[in-house]
Parts: sequence; structure tokens; C-alpha cells
Amino acid sequence: MKINRLFLVALALVCMTAPALAGGKPQVRLETTKGLIVVELEPAVAPMTVENFLRYVREGFYNGTIFHRVIKDFMIQGGGMMPGMIQKSGHEPIRNEASQKMLNTKGTIAMARTNDPHSATSQFFINTKDNPSLDFQSRSRRGYGYCVFGRVIKGMEVVERIEAVATTAVGGHRDVPRRAIVIERAVEVAP
Repeated sequence: MKINRLFLVALALVCMTAPALAGGKPQVRLETTKGLIVVELEPAVAPMTVENFLRYVREGFYNGTIFHRVIKDFMIQGGGMMPGMIQKSGHEPIRNEASQKMLNTKGTIAMARTNDPHSATSQFFINTKDNPSLDFQSRSRRGYGYCVFGRVIKGMEVVERIEAVATTAVGGHRDVPRRAIVIERAVEVAP
């Protein structure tokens, strides 16, 4: 019986690390009330940002959160609010890894932040068009830009459906979908 348990534990560890050993890039599936979105992450470009995002995914933090900010011809933002615009507390902020290696082009995923370049925690956005004004320009407060750390590889039509919803203002927040668009589950998937 002990050998069987040890075998199962070893097998589980091999299965969890198989994508990394195979050299595949991490992927995350966002199961939303509008459909499935799969993003492929770029740890070679933004290692701390990817690990931060995966930490939230692995903890189940994104489950039940909403896309709380939707601006047509710009982006859809989620990862930090529950229905009713109730903010979730995230982990400590991370350093901004924005660079010219990945740009805010249509279909890329990037970290949302405040005016402080190094304030990103859990919130992310998906660009619905090319947004060069969000790209890294310089290591200054105004020039840092927004760190892109992956791209949508499946479900861009879902992103476009979300982008097209009617929005309103709720409790001082603008561009909030009139009907909640929930991220029911965010899970890491094998590449």
C-alpha cells in the first residue's frame, strides 16, 4: 500500500512538471459566462509577471471575479472585482517588466495598474486593438507602460463579445458591463 501511495505522488509530480519539461509555454483557460478564452503566457519575456498571474490562478483567486471595465476599441479588464463591484484584496504589487519585447497589440494580455508603474497585483486586461500608447517607452513614471505577458490563442471571438456589451457607471466606476460577465474559473492547462 505504501509503494502505491509513493508511486501516485511521484506520478502526480511528473504530470505537474511535464509541460515545463517539454518546453511548452504555460497556458491558462478563462471560463467565462460569455465563453472560453485561452491565453498563452511568455515567461521568457516577463518571468515575474507570469509567475504572479499563475499564483493567482493556482490559488483560485480569479474564480468568481468579473470583467469590470470594458471599453470598446480599447480593452477588457478583469481579475480584481466580484459582482457588485466588490474589490478583492490581492498580494503585494510586483515590479513592472514592460519592455519593447512584447507590445500592447490586439489579443495580448497585460497587467493593469495605477499611476505607479510598479503597482500591478491581480488585475489584467486584454487589448481589443493595437494600443501603442500603452507600450514601454522609458524607465520613467510616464514612460513605463503596461507589461504584456502573453496573448489570446483561443477565444478571441469571446473577447470581442465581451467588448461589445453595454456598459454603465456603478458606484464611481465607469465602463462597467450592465450584466456581470463572470470568470467562473481560471485554470492552468497543458500546452
